[in-house]
This record gives sequence, C-alpha cells and structure tokens, in this order.
Amino acid sequence: MRILLVEDDRHLSASLSEALEAMRYTVDVATDGATAWQQMLLLPYDLMLMDVTLPCIDGLTLCQRMRSHKIDSPVLMLTARDTSQDKIAGLDAGADAYMVKPFDLAELTAQIRALLRRGQTSANSTLHWGALYLNANTFEVTYQDTPLRLTPKEFAILDLLIRHGRRVLSRHFILESIWQMDDPPGEETVKAHLKSLRQKLRQVGTPRNFIETVHGLGYRLMAVE
Repeated sequence: MRILLVEDDRHLSASLSEALEAMRYTVDVATDGATAWQQMLLLPYDLMLMDVTLPCIDGLTLCQRMRSHKIDSPVLMLTARDTSQDKIAGLDAGADAYMVKPFDLAELTAQIRALLRRGQTSANSTLHWGALYLNANTFEVTYQDTPLRLTPKEFAILDLLIRHGRRVLSRHFILESIWQMDDPPGEETVKAHLKSLRQKLRQVGTPRNFIETVHGLGYRLMAVE
C-alpha cells in the first residue's frame, strides 16, 4: 500500500513516515501542496494523508482539485483546527475523514486501515494466481495451502505482479511502485529481491518459471489455466 503524506512540519512527517513504514506501508512525503499535486499526477496512491495548512496550495484546495480530476483515493485530513465548521469544510472539500492534532498514533493508524479497507473490495484484498493466494490485509501468502514467509519488499513485489497479471513490469516501474520516491535504490535491488522471491516460491513447490523474465523488458507471472 502506497501513502502520500503531505505535511510541512518536517519533524512530524519524519516520525509519521517511520511509524507507517514499520507497518509495511510505502510512504512518499511532500512538504507543500504544489509538490503533492505533481506526485499525485505521477503515481497512484492508496491513501492521501494531508495537513490542511500547507504552503503553495492548502489542503482544502488540493483535495478539491483531486476530486475535480477524478482522483478518488481516500483522504485523511490532519489539522490543528477543531471547530465544527473546519471539519465540515474539510469533508465538503472531498476528505473522507478528519483528525485533529495532536492525535494518538494508534487512532490514526486505525483510521488509515479503515479507509484502506473502504477503498478496497474483497476481490482485490485477497488475490490469487493459480494455487498461490495472497492476502493484502493480513500479509499472508500460501501456495497449495503451504505458508510462504516473505519480507515486506518481496510481498509488495508479488502483490504488484499478481495485480498486473500477464502485463510485463519493468524494473523501473517496480521501483516507482514500491520504493520511496525521494530515495529509490538502483534497479539491481529489484533483481536481488526477485531472485530471493523466486527461491522462496520454488521452496513451496511453484513451477520454476512462475515469475517469467521477458528479456529486455521486465517480469510477469506465468500463464495459468
């Protein structure tokens, strides 16, 4: 799951990013509304976590712009303003939920989970490819009922491959989809994670070419009947 955190308080954004990444979310950070808007146009996000008071473009205007451009990702507004009128303004702008600073981290993450569940259908929270099943909510993976232990990045790569089916995904696309935009690793990192993922898949009995390499282009899952 990829979250865009739009927050100009660098201390708060750093602590929130650290907490969310520990929960296996991929977090991109923008410190002003204009940068956030450019990132929204560049990548699809599962959730927007944004302050109301932002440089360049404020959170309410940013949320209205999102909705007018048919960007329907859930939005959780964060603000120090706690009057009823402020909450109404946020919700009318298109936000899905509203939290007042200072907030409890456990309550915030519960709100995030609730919004992510609301934005998903049961069909895409539990994915399968042949005998391989992946639960995006519980981070459980099984092949022919045998559990498969994966690192967060291996899980994210497998999730991405299943969601795109037979579409060929380049290393660059995988990097952009899973790693943070402000500090992406090299493409060799993707190759290393795929090697480890393939080894683990083989250990539970998947075919050797379960993840196919399309030379010069990228990777995709093998065809299943």
